[in-house]
Amino acid sequence: MADTKTSPRARVSKCDDDTPLTAEQKPLPEVVTERPYEDKSPAEWAYERLILYIQNFEEQLDNEHEVAMGFAGGEVGILRIEGIGYFDPDLVTFYGTDDEGTKTQLIQHVSQLNVMLRAEPREETSEPPNRIGFRLAADLGKHSGAEVDEG
Repeated sequence: MADTKTSPRARVSKCDDDTPLTAEQKPLPEVVTERPYEDKSPAEWAYERLILYIQNFEEQLDNEHEVAMGFAGGEVGILRIEGIGYFDPDLVTFYGTDDEGTKTQLIQHVSQLNVMLRAEPREETSEPPNRIGFRLAADLGKHSGAEVDEG
């Protein structure tokens, strides 16, 4: 049976062919391709791809670093990512803590979405690194996108 799903276009150019694969170069997980991307809202589609970017970034970190997100537009610091969500049709939100440990949330319209991932030194080295991208990717398969997660 022929696959009738269309795949989104993705491309990356790199200066060094020996660098690790990027999110654009990897096949999309089945849970992401179950519904055509054309049937998803801009927020849902951005949310899914952000999870893939975060997971790919974390695959390249050592045990001394965790992923954080730097803010664009001034000296506003970073957000250590602890969660990500979306609200159809057009909002994406990041949950976490800033560099001083203060609870922080960024809510952004998909038309203005810019995310800079940073490798930040871990605060507590006795615990294994917090790999949010892998937990988020596992969570993609648990929700169809229609219901609200109460947890």
